[in-house]
Amino acid sequence: MAEKNPNRLTCVVNSTPLIALSIVGHLNLLKQLFDDVIVPYSVYNEVAQKGVGRIGANEITQADWLSIKHPNKTYFFPPELIGLDVGERDVILLAQEMHTDWVIIDEKLGRKVANILGLKIKGTLGILLISHRTNLITKEQAIIASQKLVESNIRLSKKLIDWFEQRLD
Repeated sequence: MAEKNPNRLTCVVNSTPLIALSIVGHLNLLKQLFDDVIVPYSVYNEVAQKGVGRIGANEITQADWLSIKHPNKTYFFPPELIGLDVGERDVILLAQEMHTDWVIIDEKLGRKVANILGLKIKGTLGILLISHRTNLITKEQAIIASQKLVESNIRLSKKLIDWFEQRLD
């Protein structure tokens, strides 16, 4: 089991936040917010290799600051039994193994499972919000980013967008 350096802020990221942050041109916020940004190999494969030609693929392959890793263990049951995909499973496994500070995941079920396991969770909008609060992006940039996400194929409810915009003040 890997020991976490207490002086480094770490996260494990799933595919949707990687793609969403690429869509809005803010993938680099992960590098600015975290010392170590870990992506499971299954997520990297999904976005960068199977997703060649799609938004996010090129950005991910060029982000040499991402650490691509395989989890050391697997669940004792197939993740499909509870509805997780392989990437979500590997994000959660790596977060547990590496004792990361945050799990960056947008999918509702993945967030629920991570929460039940005691992991700290942020989503794409949470990354944009923290980035605004730490002066990495302006309020206007955050709003424009959320609007681009709404216009893209990233599913965000009106309730979630309203929550996000209220917290920008």
